[in-house]
Amino acid sequence: MEPSRLPHTSTKSTVKRSYVMIILAAVLCSLLAGGFIGYVISNSAVSGRLTDLQNQVNALNTPSNSQYQVAPDNVSLAQLYQNVRDSVVMVTGVEVQNTFFGQQITGIQGSGFVDNSTGQMVIVTNFHVVDGVENISVTFRTGAAYAATVLGSDAYADLAVLSVASAPASEFKPLQLASSSTVNVGDFVIAIGSPYGLTGSMTTGIVSQLGRTITESSTNGYSIADVIQISTPINPGNSGGPLLNDKGQVVGITTAGIENSQGVEFAIPSNAILREVSSLIDTGSYTKHSWIGLGGTDMTYDITQQTGQNVTYGMLITQVTSGGPADNAGLKAGTSQAVVDGTRITVGGDIIVAINGNRIVNSDGLSTYLEENTLPSQTITVTIVRNSSTMDVSLTLGTRPSPS
Repeated sequence: MEPSRLPHTSTKSTVKRSYVMIILAAVLCSLLAGGFIGYVISNSAVSGRLTDLQNQVNALNTPSNSQYQVAPDNVSLAQLYQNVRDSVVMVTGVEVQNTFFGQQITGIQGSGFVDNSTGQMVIVTNFHVVDGVENISVTFRTGAAYAATVLGSDAYADLAVLSVASAPASEFKPLQLASSSTVNVGDFVIAIGSPYGLTGSMTTGIVSQLGRTITESSTNGYSIADVIQISTPINPGNSGGPLLNDKGQVVGITTAGIENSQGVEFAIPSNAILREVSSLIDTGSYTKHSWIGLGGTDMTYDITQQTGQNVTYGMLITQVTSGGPADNAGLKAGTSQAVVDGTRITVGGDIIVAINGNRIVNSDGLSTYLEENTLPSQTITVTIVRNSSTMDVSLTLGTRPSPS
C-alpha cells in the first residue's frame, strides 16, 4: 500500500515566481520614484520661472524704474486732465450730398478747443472737420451746445477757426499755446477729444518723429508740411482736438492716422496756429505758403546705383511746373524712365541736397524747411547735384495756388 500523499506545489516553481515578483516590484518602485523625483524637479523649475516672471512684472510696475515710465515723474495725469478738460469741445454738423436717389445727409463729428491767443475767444479745429459741413454746432463740457460759424480756414495746414457768438463767456476756458519748435522726439504728449462721440476722452503717448508730410483730398495733391508723428491713439472724432505737452500746453492738433496701423498718428504743429490764427480770423484765409513748383521722389541707394549718381540723399526732381519758380530758376526734371525696386520713376533730373546751406535729406525735409523758414517772394539758394556736379541756384519762391 502506497503511503498517502499530501497536496503540494513544486518548490522549484514557487521560487521562480517569487524572483519575478521581486523584480517587477523593484521596477515599479523605480518608475514611481523616478516619476516623483521628475515631478519635484519640474515643479521646482516651473515655480522658479513663475517667480522670475512675477519679479519682471513687479519691476514694470515699480515707480522708481524710470526705464519703463512714459509720463514724467512730476506729472499727475489726473490733475492735468482736470486743468484742461473744460477747454475741449465737440464739433458737430451735417454734410448734405445730392445723389441720384435724392439728398443724402450724413452726420459729422470732430473735436476742437478754446483759444484766446489773439485776444478773441475762438474754437480751433481741423479744416477737414468743417469742410463742406452745414449746421455746425459746438458742445462744451457742460453739455450746452451752440451754433458756430467758420471765421476762416486753411486746407494746406488743415486748420479752421470757429466763432460761437451765442455762448456765454463762462463757457470759454482757453488753453495756452506753446511753440512746437520746443517739441523733441520722445517727448510725452496727451490727446483729448471725442473719439466715436465719446466726449472728453484722454489718451497718451510720445512724439515718434518730427517734420513729416501728409496729404488730404482737400489739398489737391499738395502736402501738409512739418507734421508731428505721435504714438498717441487717434480715432475718428479725435480730429481737431488738442495735443498737449506735460504742462498742459497745446503743441499740436490731432488730425489723422494711418489706417490699420498701430500707433502711427499725426498732429498739425502748434506753430501753424501761431502763424495763421490772426489771418484766419481777420481775413478768413492764409495765403503765405511758399511754392517752389516742382515734384520729386526721395533719393535712395538703389536709385543711385541704377542711375550712376554720386549722392544717396536729397530729392530727385521728376517734374517741373512750366512757368513756376523752379522752372524760372532753371531747375531740370528727368526725361528718362527707370524701374527701381519694381517701381517706375523718372530719372536724370537735378537732385536738391540743400536750401540756404541747410541739408535736405528727402522731400519731407524740403517741405518742412519751406513751411517753417520761408515766405512767398523770398529768394533762396538751392544747392543741387546735376550730372554728379554740385552747384548753387538762386530761386524766388511763389505763392502756393489756391486748393479750390
